[in-house]
Amino acid sequence: MKTYAAALFGAVVIGAPAFAGGPVTAVVEPVIEPAPVVTVVTGGDWGGAYAGAHLGYADVNVGTDGNGAIGGLQAGYRWDLGTAVLGAEIDASASDVSFDGSDDTIDSIARLKLQAGYDMGRTLVYLTGGAAYAKADIGGTSYSDTGYFGGIGMDYALNESWTVGGEILQHKFSDFDGTGLDPDATTAAVRVNYRF
Repeated sequence: MKTYAAALFGAVVIGAPAFAGGPVTAVVEPVIEPAPVVTVVTGGDWGGAYAGAHLGYADVNVGTDGNGAIGGLQAGYRWDLGTAVLGAEIDASASDVSFDGSDDTIDSIARLKLQAGYDMGRTLVYLTGGAAYAKADIGGTSYSDTGYFGGIGMDYALNESWTVGGEILQHKFSDFDGTGLDPDATTAAVRVNYRF
């Protein structure tokens, strides 16, 4: 009997800690999900070749004012260097610019352009400048000469292939084809381009 009592006492002493606090409930730790990764778009892809068309308005001053519509085609190539974009473009515009009180007209203008821009994602803003070549009819005689221009432009990517935008350019010519005239012209055009 003493042996039985000793065994019972030993079992109670050994098992007492398990009963001291009553039933033990297992604690389930919550599963912590990692925070979603937010991707910040810092730029678009403006590199590659493109071609398109433009339509706009020209205001010309050669002592008298002339104005009219311009429209034509352009093609170019851009190098995307991250936030910086460099490009080269050629364009050609037909014109119906005429002058008050005369039959003089500006018939066409073509430009060789260099561009330096800033990539803002779907929007590209850029400075542009280069050489301009214009043809005019003055007093019934055809003239042509080379000048220069500078300006600002912006393109917006509608999708991976199509962009829309605009340019404002200021042109200067000196002694236009030996006529003694120094015309300057401002053009503003809306542009649409397809990227290849």
